[in-house]
Amino acid sequence: MGSGPLAGVRIVEFAGIGPGPFCAMLLSDMGADVVRIDRVSGSRGGTPKGANKFDVTSRGRRSVALDLKKSEDVETALRLMDRADALIEGFRPGVMERLGLGPDIALTRNRKLVYGRMTGWGQTGPLANAAGHDINYISLTGAFHAMGRKDAPPAPPLNLVGDFGGGALYLAMGICAALVESGKSGAGQVIDCAMTDGAASLAAMFFGMRAAGIWNDTRDNNLLDGGAHFYDSYQCADGKWVSIGSIEPQFHALLLDKLGLAGDAAFAPYMDRTAWPSLSEKIAAVIVTKTREEWCALMEGTDVCFAPVLSWEEATMHPHNVARETFVEIEGVPQPNVAPRFSRTRSAVQGPAPAVGAHNEGVFADWGVEPAKAQTA
Repeated sequence: MGSGPLAGVRIVEFAGIGPGPFCAMLLSDMGADVVRIDRVSGSRGGTPKGANKFDVTSRGRRSVALDLKKSEDVETALRLMDRADALIEGFRPGVMERLGLGPDIALTRNRKLVYGRMTGWGQTGPLANAAGHDINYISLTGAFHAMGRKDAPPAPPLNLVGDFGGGALYLAMGICAALVESGKSGAGQVIDCAMTDGAASLAAMFFGMRAAGIWNDTRDNNLLDGGAHFYDSYQCADGKWVSIGSIEPQFHALLLDKLGLAGDAAFAPYMDRTAWPSLSEKIAAVIVTKTREEWCALMEGTDVCFAPVLSWEEATMHPHNVARETFVEIEGVPQPNVAPRFSRTRSAVQGPAPAVGAHNEGVFADWGVEPAKAQTA
């Protein structure tokens, strides 16, 4: 049982890929008892059988293997749902209903159940039943169009904006909010979490800036998209990169001082976007004269708003991340630690991803569930 703020909360997760497992990981990291219903085939999200320790987003829960094509296993799943506080499923609209596990049945049996549904396009709308991935969902919201250089195609931001930011984080927030409400009302509800909705929500500030006339639809021409000379990445003499975010006047002045450009009058109207390309060239010409390590020695820890651009491996070894224990190693696999931090109900990773079906007996016993048996003629 976890020790975080969600300790004692029971969650049923139906096996899936991407945002569903990541949402369940976040809730498990906060102490929830997450039971995943896996396929009896033993396959899960492309992870090789027996290599579950590498399936980082599946960490910290227990696995029950059921065959949902069998009526008795569907009934067993329903019995687990009867005992749960919340549920996570990421199938296309209608799949859970066809399995006999839809919210109409589930909430009739367990009226306090928070039924979390994760999809790309949402439960309704003309695209609801279409296949898609992160890159498609963020394309529909305007977010993808805004990323990358103006003379290049939009740059995919991994799957951080749609799957994880707009999907998993919003579903986790929705589940926590609905659990608070159900504790007051005694009633559960269905959460329709669409990655398109979440990605659009993440872009709220930019819609406001665009309406105010201080953001435009041209990539690489705005305050935070690499267009500004003071908010960009620059290559060093050793081929490595550093990031600069000197937006405010005092930070910008310090940047110029560190670069030896404090007396250059060209930087006086530094918010004049017509000057940004030439000013970026001036900064690039200075940054490339020193190695990344040399720039770190000069700027890191100052108010320049500076950081080295680290690889995954370098990130795990940076002194700041080491001091905060931002990363942990579980069964030899380096991975991010729990986030956020709590002062009293401290959270911790509850272990590596389980083998499929490893906890059938233990979960049934702990949750007080009697598995259904096949009907005989």
